[in-house]
Amino acid sequence: MLTVGMIGLGAMGEHMARNLANAGYLHALYNRTTAKADKLGQELNVTVAQTPEALAADVDIVCLCVSRDEDVLAIIHTIKKTIRQNSVVIDMSTVSNHTAKQAAAFLACCNVDFLDAPVSGGVEGAKSGKLAMMVGGDSAVLEKVRPILTSMATRIVHIGATGSGQATKAVNQIMAAGINQAVTEALAFALAQQLPMDKVIDVISGGAASSWFLQNRGLSMTENHYPAGFKVALHQKDLAICLQMGHDSGVSLPLTLQTSDDYQQLIAEGLGECDISALYCLKTNLKTK
Repeated sequence: MLTVGMIGLGAMGEHMARNLANAGYLHALYNRTTAKADKLGQELNVTVAQTPEALAADVDIVCLCVSRDEDVLAIIHTIKKTIRQNSVVIDMSTVSNHTAKQAAAFLACCNVDFLDAPVSGGVEGAKSGKLAMMVGGDSAVLEKVRPILTSMATRIVHIGATGSGQATKAVNQIMAAGINQAVTEALAFALAQQLPMDKVIDVISGGAASSWFLQNRGLSMTENHYPAGFKVALHQKDLAICLQMGHDSGVSLPLTLQTSDDYQQLIAEGLGECDISALYCLKTNLKTK
């Protein structure tokens, strides 16, 4: 059986690591905050690597789930020193398609395959192992590792060449920005009409205007509660990637720009660690609990 190492144990990575362990694939963990890795390693009975290099030298597959482009490239440069030939690196972070192409080129020099495989489905999907995964890279490499990925995702789609997975994730993040704007604006309107919010959410969730976001965040936001499922600061980071990609390809993204500006205001008000449903605060002038 192929052995897997997981680098990055944030809100998504921790749960993906659990699912890899439950499927019998996880061999090693690494996290910049060592206390978190030590605790999870003890719980899952897997090795805790002291460095990314040590992890890469000890597994067949390296999975990454970190926050930023520079973090991905730093890890790639680090593990190049020790990674086994014919290994596979699967990056499940959300970064630019340019970064994915850079990472693949760096690893190709070491005879290591690379897949950009960002995910969608939020913390709930990561916990349940029901993420959607959009994959760029060699389709034969994807088939080699597909059994491993199915422990974390129920929908795994090969999009095309390296970088196409990240480009598809950018589509997802742009769409999520628009849905957030629509749902929070509509519910702020409902509040102003003095409607019973629970009933409004219930009936609309059964109709054509329903969405995952409305169903899973509608009630909590109307109760002025914003649990950190998908953090404002992280979506803000993702939208910056989308805006740059749009600029580079000559595509205007006005709604994405508006959402980015709104998130910047939320961050300035200290709400960067809240769920993106905190956008409701701006629509209603509410303060978070």
